[in-house]
Amino acid sequence: MRILYIWGIRIFSFFIAIAATFNEKARLLKYGWKKVWQQLNEISHQSPIVWIHCASLGEFEQGRPIIEAIRSNHPEFKILLTFFSPSGYEVRKNYNMAHWVTYLPADTPQNAKKFIETVKPTFALFVKYEFWPCFFETLHKKNIPIISVSSIFRENQIFFRWYGTWFRKTLKKVQKFYVQDKTSAQLLKKAGILNCDVVGDTRFDRVTDIVKNARQVPIAESFAKDASLVVVAGSTWPPDEDLLINYINNTPDDVKIIIAPHEVHESHISQIEQKLKVPYLKFSKINSSLPLEFAKVKVLIVDTIGLLSAIYRYGHVAYIGGGFGKGIHNTLEAATYGIPVIFGPKYQKFKEARDLIKCKGGFSINNYSELFSLIEDFRNKPTRLKASGQSAASYVSSMCGATDIIMKEIFSIST
Repeated sequence: MRILYIWGIRIFSFFIAIAATFNEKARLLKYGWKKVWQQLNEISHQSPIVWIHCASLGEFEQGRPIIEAIRSNHPEFKILLTFFSPSGYEVRKNYNMAHWVTYLPADTPQNAKKFIETVKPTFALFVKYEFWPCFFETLHKKNIPIISVSSIFRENQIFFRWYGTWFRKTLKKVQKFYVQDKTSAQLLKKAGILNCDVVGDTRFDRVTDIVKNARQVPIAESFAKDASLVVVAGSTWPPDEDLLINYINNTPDDVKIIIAPHEVHESHISQIEQKLKVPYLKFSKINSSLPLEFAKVKVLIVDTIGLLSAIYRYGHVAYIGGGFGKGIHNTLEAATYGIPVIFGPKYQKFKEARDLIKCKGGFSINNYSELFSLIEDFRNKPTRLKASGQSAASYVSSMCGATDIIMKEIFSIST
């Protein structure tokens, strides 16, 4: 199995090199893999190094509270942050709380040995689903502790299949698991792994920090202030937008929607504009230095990045995109503001979405009819709207604290 895996990684790398000629993400990954060794040569070993690895942006948000806690409580350590995905690295390559930010090289024995011998980390921290056999094997051989945080497991993963023996051996090289739920702990226990604590998801700590430090967005505030109901639709894709636009095209003037698409390139924004039959404005075209007049505007299109988490505060209801595609995006950033969260049917892989539904702070819809009925119910029943929002906020608040638990232990594990 080890030989098959390594050959699989090499074949994957070969196809990335080919795809780089016509695919932007593949091009960024190929370039990032080449550049990583030059970046690592700049590392100074005057201070001990903590290596933190995230697959992409979602995992980064889980690792971020720990990174910032290390910077605050253990300034003697330097931090190397790595990403697998271009969508993570390209957005966070200038993140100033890490001393170095690079791609993770392809998981081969040669790369793992060279990487770890260059970095010489005191310990390595991997977020959520990240389990790379060659890197884990090398870290284990060199007695460098491996810690997995915010990890979550499902019974259908390869680790727990009859043919997953070799992959289970990778898990057994981890010094400590800090998992999100009891189900994950039970699966690890069945696999003979007992070094596990159920502490929850560090993202809850992150989203509460976002609320405390969220900036004001005057344009969104002015747009929302006179509406009877404001829906903030975040990280939407075309199937989500079709439902929302159908709704806003057929509702009273005092209902408004803020749409923040997942993809903000010009062609996608243009598609949204073409479908709208009501007055709208694009965020990027508004001159905030002039008096803002939104009385007749029903839709605000947020065609810039980096504002969504702050804009949720101006909504009465949130709609989270992705539920009609591969899976929903971040529900917690909205829920923490105390507003009910709506999303499509592809939510089952996300524990927080399942939990929000259970506590009546989250709602899944399958079609336009269900979306229309739900939003209209919130519009006509303020008590239900308020109760659902309070349930969402209470759920987020009750799940905080994972970062503090992890921080109390990880430095004793590494010594």
